[in-house]
Amino acid sequence: MGKDKKKKEISKNVHIKNRKASFDYQFLDKYIAGVVLTGTEIKSIRQSQVVLGDAFCFFKDEELWLKQMHIAPYENGTHYNHEPTRERKLLLNKKELKKISKKLAEKGLSVVPTRLFINDRGLAKIEVAVARGKKLYDKRESMKERDSKRELKDY
Repeated sequence: MGKDKKKKEISKNVHIKNRKASFDYQFLDKYIAGVVLTGTEIKSIRQSQVVLGDAFCFFKDEELWLKQMHIAPYENGTHYNHEPTRERKLLLNKKELKKISKKLAEKGLSVVPTRLFINDRGLAKIEVAVARGKKLYDKRESMKERDSKRELKDY
């Protein structure tokens, strides 16, 4: 027999965080939205094959869309496999969409995905935040806080 290949486990507990967003932005409001997926995307998400680092949200025709979230193609997929960086529609209530669009009218605010997870029912959900970009001195301050917490933890 050949070598045993370790299959990537498909799990229900998926929590993928966008750590870059928490460093670059100050979160004002957070919302949990559903994601419209096609074909094999959910299988890749369950294998944690997602990169949220460059992802951002935008409005198109009064709907919120997610762009540049990379979901790796499913290994066992056929020619029906999905495109990795396609635009994905986010599912929110109209009331929440109106709140977000009003806040986006202010200068300097944007909508950023903060984490992707699978809820109790097995559905993929994404947490998005209305955020304000941090200035350079704010980033330095958060780095100092992080370093001081790390030093206190060691003692």
